[in-house]
Amino acid sequence: MRNFSFLEDKMKLTKQIAERLGIQNSRWSPTGLTITFRMEDLYNFKVAVTFEEAKRLREVKDRVKRQAKVWRVLEAERGPEWYAEPGLSCHSEINLVNLSVCIELKKLIRKGVPPDLRPSVWMEISGAAKKSSTVPSSYYADLCSAIEGRITPSTMQIDQDLARTFPAHPWLDTPMGHASLRRVLVAYSFRDSQVGYCQGMNYVAGLLLLVMKNEEAAFWMLAVLLENILVKDCYNDDLTGCHVEQRVFKDLLKKHCPRLVMHLENIGFDISLVITEWFLGLFSKSLPTETVMRIWDILFNEGARVLFRIALAIFKIQEDVLLSKATLGAVLKTIQESTRTMYDPDELLKVAFSGFDGMNSHLLTNQRLKHHEDVMEELENRIQKLNSLSSAKERAPQ
Repeated sequence: MRNFSFLEDKMKLTKQIAERLGIQNSRWSPTGLTITFRMEDLYNFKVAVTFEEAKRLREVKDRVKRQAKVWRVLEAERGPEWYAEPGLSCHSEINLVNLSVCIELKKLIRKGVPPDLRPSVWMEISGAAKKSSTVPSSYYADLCSAIEGRITPSTMQIDQDLARTFPAHPWLDTPMGHASLRRVLVAYSFRDSQVGYCQGMNYVAGLLLLVMKNEEAAFWMLAVLLENILVKDCYNDDLTGCHVEQRVFKDLLKKHCPRLVMHLENIGFDISLVITEWFLGLFSKSLPTETVMRIWDILFNEGARVLFRIALAIFKIQEDVLLSKATLGAVLKTIQESTRTMYDPDELLKVAFSGFDGMNSHLLTNQRLKHHEDVMEELENRIQKLNSLSSAKERAPQ
């Protein structure tokens, strides 16, 4: 009876906590004495969280509201879209006149762009607004009309991936959401036929649609991302750029976490098992949504090097735990579970930007050039080997 009373009291307390946090108690397990809450994040994704995770999510939402007030004050002082002034984005040429405002904007963006301002801020700081202004205003609509009904290998792969893209999301996983995502991806596959479509782009485009709330804006954000921000050939057929980025990252991890790299090599864990998905999907499938958005805030302003910092931070945060794991499966499970619950973006970003000295554009450019030659040579050797096997088969007697 005493145990039953204890469990009953705990259930009542759980209900009171859930009501106070404004969440619904979806499941409670008296056997494991675990409580799971069902919450909705800022972009309407439903997540099952523990009590501590629920508190953290609530704190993040409150922090977003406080940060929004800072942006509103600046808008009142400087006017709407003050951040659109030429020379303020990190992608712009250095302008000594606006240098102090540029630094201020950079700090603001690292602390987070309010969700309702992200569409306009991202368009400006990324260069997407400038890119779209170089073509007629009807470009996207004309492109969609011109390619309607056309079938290519890219469109067929896109059609297969639509239902797999954030299933159960209240808008993306609907006929309307699928149609919108399809138009953006198909339109880009025709804009750049060399890239076409690559798995991973669907998750990126899906989140862009949720943020931008406008198909054409999402299309231009995808365009500036693939054409100006990420390394070249990241999404081409042989993923050349992605292979280069992986090798650059392996060098960085070896420099900053040498013990961990040695341990992972000893148990046969290849970091490409996680890095490929992180870099192709820009963490969209691996981290909680608002954490991803905070990374993308910085990505669109400062460029792709933030991806290396985030990946290093994830390994650094989990370094001691990973060193205790003796199997490939245990390492993979630890990484996947830890990234899924990184609900506080500030904790992750603090690690990403408080260490890893010397990671500048010059270093990354040199490392990319070095590894690009190696990757291209390996691809060439692979092609020659395949051609030799094909020729040998043709010469073989039937």
